[in-house]
Amino acid sequence: MEDELKDGISCRKSHHPEEVKRNLTSRLNRVEGQIRGIKGMIEKDVYCDDVITQLSATQSALNSVAKILLEGHLKGCVVDRLNEGDESVLDEFVVTIQKLMKK
Repeated sequence: MEDELKDGISCRKSHHPEEVKRNLTSRLNRVEGQIRGIKGMIEKDVYCDDVITQLSATQSALNSVAKILLEGHLKGCVVDRLNEGDESVLDEFVVTIQKLMKK
């Protein structure tokens, strides 16, 4: 697999089932709405603690999206590449986990 970059984004592709794509899109749409709501709260000078509570809920929602993607990546992409004999995917997976754990 080539690891070309286009505009700083890897050109490799994932193959998520349509149901998973719909689930992820729905979750991200909710997050988008939460972000708009938080912006509105700040514009209206809502009490800081209430804004922080909403930020926490939004971060939790994003973490849920990441968990779904991580599971699919492990069970799909990683397993496929291991079956092809590409063990470098393990190092890549460790880096991915480290990125998620920084948060």
